[in-house]
Amino acid sequence: MTDRSKKISSFICSASMLSLGAVLFVSGCSAPAQEEDNGGQAAQKTDSRLASVSESGKLKVCTTGDYRPFTYLDPESGEWSGIDIDMAKNLAKSLGVEAEFIQTTWKDLMPDFTSKCDIGVGGVSISLERSQQAYYSEATLDEGKTPITLCENVDKYDTIKEINQPGVRSITPIGGTNEKFADANYPKGEIIRFEDNNKIFDEIIAGRADVMTTDASETRWVAHEHPELCAVHPDKPFNFSQKAYLLPLGDDEFQEYVDQWLNMAKHDGTLDAAEKPWFG
Repeated sequence: MTDRSKKISSFICSASMLSLGAVLFVSGCSAPAQEEDNGGQAAQKTDSRLASVSESGKLKVCTTGDYRPFTYLDPESGEWSGIDIDMAKNLAKSLGVEAEFIQTTWKDLMPDFTSKCDIGVGGVSISLERSQQAYYSEATLDEGKTPITLCENVDKYDTIKEINQPGVRSITPIGGTNEKFADANYPKGEIIRFEDNNKIFDEIIAGRADVMTTDASETRWVAHEHPELCAVHPDKPFNFSQKAYLLPLGDDEFQEYVDQWLNMAKHDGTLDAAEKPWFG
């Protein structure tokens, strides 16, 4: 072998060794990372509610049962009803499981949801405070806060300024966005904090409270049920808010599924069918 041939052979061997080393280096670095990624994806799927709900055969639903037309628990029959109750049952059906309803209160909604439930429903308003602890589905309803009072008093309580006066008794359920709105906007008035949201409107009818500021959807339903009460400009509420469903924080997979189901329900008549008995 000539000196030139020896040099070429040596160069080829060196290049081959470098190429092999590069392959080994890349393989050695990338393979574990790939395994780690695959393991992470497997763990994510295992941790998602899509998997755990399917395995348990139950969709655990947190709801208050005191906020018609969205959620109501009949104290005598123990039967659940409401727009969001029907929707939760439909979601459970789409997953091939049963809906299990867990009653909570507005004050305890977030701690109960994060510790006990897969989804929270029942006219839940979107708020930044709640967003720190949970995901939301896409919005189910756009609305805002508006007053409801005796029909003879509609002109007396149609602005925040009129309600925020000494001697005006604003009633609100404890916990939730209605109480927060009252505290923020009626500091000069009297705020009555009432435990039972199912009977809260009876207090206005009986003359023990003057007005309640709540979601426009609720005022429409209550005015339909109680002829003595009138919703005050429900089409022009004091603010803007949206309702949605609470979902586990960080569970992108479950959120995507619920959003897709909800999008289909809005277009195939499922949501309309749930709303019809309550809104007509």
